[in-house]
Amino acid sequence: MNSRRTRLGSAIAVILTVLVLVPTAVLFGRVWTDNADQRDNTELEKQGVQYITALTPLISALAESQSTAIAGVAEPPETLAAAVTGVSAVDAQLGDDLRTKERWADLKNKISKLPDASGRINQLNAHIEVTDLTLALYSAVQRNSKLTLDPDADISSLQQAVGTYMPRVTVEVNRTGDYANLLQTLPAANRAQIQGQFAYEVIAVQESVKRLTEALQSAVDNTTSATLSSSLVNALDSFRRGIEQLIRGADPTGGQPSSGTTSTAQTTLQGALSNLAGVTLREMDRLLDDRVDSLNYRRGEAVVMGALALLFVAGALAWPAFSRRRDTEPAAAPADRPIGESTRDVALDRPGPGPGPYGAPPPYGAPGPYGQSPGYGDLDATRGERSGALR
Repeated sequence: MNSRRTRLGSAIAVILTVLVLVPTAVLFGRVWTDNADQRDNTELEKQGVQYITALTPLISALAESQSTAIAGVAEPPETLAAAVTGVSAVDAQLGDDLRTKERWADLKNKISKLPDASGRINQLNAHIEVTDLTLALYSAVQRNSKLTLDPDADISSLQQAVGTYMPRVTVEVNRTGDYANLLQTLPAANRAQIQGQFAYEVIAVQESVKRLTEALQSAVDNTTSATLSSSLVNALDSFRRGIEQLIRGADPTGGQPSSGTTSTAQTTLQGALSNLAGVTLREMDRLLDDRVDSLNYRRGEAVVMGALALLFVAGALAWPAFSRRRDTEPAAAPADRPIGESTRDVALDRPGPGPGPYGAPPPYGAPGPYGQSPGYGDLDATRGERSGALR
């Protein structure tokens, strides 16, 4: 009966263990897979931030190259060669993961051919083509690094600001200043097309600045960073002053633009945008690092919970065997107990029974009062004589 009960208890323990272990394993697997996917996506986003960090000096160097080329300088600025080298290094490291190698190779080839263009209009058109390809490279990096799919509102807004609107404002501000300079120097017959492009760029700058400001404001409103708001204040103030100066110099309501004012505003804005981009990229990288730390902590929690579950399962499996062993130990008889001695006597550690009450003889076969035991079956020869005398 006890054996049957023990087997039933062991079977129930095994069934309960399986019922606990299977859901726990499934849950652990899902948590681990989800954590791994989030870590991979975050690391890919960090690569996107690293690539955009390298593109920021390039877009500024291309703007400088365009302005100097229109001014008649044949050689591109030294900043352009340094920026190209920086992007090439990053693309060699991250280009396979971000799928940018072919796009960068084509862009790099066109940058190298910029000095071959002759004439100010041809130089301008060549630089416009290159800067448009650079903006497209920004978009490819955002898309392939999954920055555009980031679930956090602050990072999503920051990546729009630094990956879409800032480079666009940089290009549009520079073109506005360059078109203003061309309008001052080109013959009147060639100004009509440039005048239309100039007006378009002034409107484009205002629209891009509006969207950039909205994206940064959204990031500040939704961020968990304690430093984002304070970091952006000074950079935004300088940027807004440059925009106001550019609009005054452009005079979009009619009249002749002031090339001197727009050139000064152009220089101020390039520096402000570079500073603003650096602040934004550092904040993005810090937020992504915080997310990686949080994911690492959750992974550690999952490992600890999984280990505890395994320990509980091992204990549940080992408990029936331990219980059986404990139950069988008291049933074993001591090896040195004399044969014929009862368990009760041994347990109480007392001698066998003595004489019965009122001097009655001890039980049959027990020793007498003098340590003698009557012989079984023996006859006393004098028993008859003693009986007769008494009668």
